[in-house]
Amino acid sequence: MAFRLHSVVEGVRIALDAIRSNKVRAGLTILGISVGVFVVTVMSAAVHGINSGVAKSMAAAGPTTFFLTRWPPEINSCNGSADSCPWRHNAPLTLEQGKELEKLPTIKLVVSHIGSQTSAKYGDRELPGVSLDAYTRGWTDISGADIIDGRDFTAEEDENAARVVLVNEKVADRLFAGGTAVGKTIRLRGDPFLVIGVYRPLANAFDSGDRGKIVMPYVTAVRRMNVWYDWMDLTVKPREGVARDAAMDEVIATLRTLRHLRPAQQNNFFTSTPEKLMQLYDKIVGMFFLVMITLSAIGLLVGGVGVIAIMMISVTERTREIGVRMALGATRGTILWQFLVEAATLTSIGALAGLAVGAGVTWLLRHATPIDAVTPPLAIVVAVIGSAAAGIIFGLVPAFRAARLDPVAALRYE
Repeated sequence: MAFRLHSVVEGVRIALDAIRSNKVRAGLTILGISVGVFVVTVMSAAVHGINSGVAKSMAAAGPTTFFLTRWPPEINSCNGSADSCPWRHNAPLTLEQGKELEKLPTIKLVVSHIGSQTSAKYGDRELPGVSLDAYTRGWTDISGADIIDGRDFTAEEDENAARVVLVNEKVADRLFAGGTAVGKTIRLRGDPFLVIGVYRPLANAFDSGDRGKIVMPYVTAVRRMNVWYDWMDLTVKPREGVARDAAMDEVIATLRTLRHLRPAQQNNFFTSTPEKLMQLYDKIVGMFFLVMITLSAIGLLVGGVGVIAIMMISVTERTREIGVRMALGATRGTILWQFLVEAATLTSIGALAGLAVGAGVTWLLRHATPIDAVTPPLAIVVAVIGSAAAGIIFGLVPAFRAARLDPVAALRYE
């Protein structure tokens, strides 16, 4: 045990000497390994944070909630042709259809929603690129948003297309410079709207709290802002004690009647559930992981080539030393072991550098974005062990070369 420990310490010392004497090659090796570990660390942290945000969003909607859209809840390639996206010929969902569905005995709430973009102006201050969301009543029940100042709009205000809006904290801070937002009148596309509340959206990776957001009544958006309802979606919440499948069957049957579909015709709308959305999300995450693995592999390959180059140079420069050690009784296994330790040390230094930079970027993600980024401990363990293993694998060729040197020839090497 003591001998092995001494060999490890000696291998680490020699690796550090090699880094000092071959700064450029060692730097490229460490950089390659660092990039691979950095990618694994940061992307694992980001995916972990996004997972948390998606779970919160699904929980906010409710376990029995489901959604209705005119487009399929899946990743598809649509080039505008009828073959690639036949759903584009589906008639839009309508506000009236949502109201009829809400009358069903199994349904507690149906929230209609459309989204758009606008710019907000107050006095000489203007905020471009504001996300505009228009809802019917009950939007806070399915979005997880909290009204932190003022009030929500009423059903009467929605029906009468009242010029009222709620703004998020970003809009309030930018337009009113920290002052009170409630009671002020802002302009959207040149028209005046009264701010009746300030809300805080549920923070997640897809709904950044750093972006300006405005909520207004659905009818107001259609009548006053000319927002197209072609892309309207419906969120349906069954009553307590009602199974989602039963409620969904009733909603589908009713909606088919409302949309005048004959029995033989397919649905010209789509249903989705939190589980289906999670499956779609998993596909997207799978693409992220594919990119992560590719980038990590490239980094490890670059680092591995560097390991081979440095170790080959090290073997050449230390040929006489290897001969002396063999003459003094060192076995081929001892020589092989020390060179592998040296290779693993090089890649482990790269791993530590990648982890350090990755930890810094993860901290920035956590504090500067809505992503609750946390690097899973397993990712750290895999990164360190993987980099050390890469060093050993790529160091095998030069290590075997060193171990197979003829002691007599090595002693004569100049």
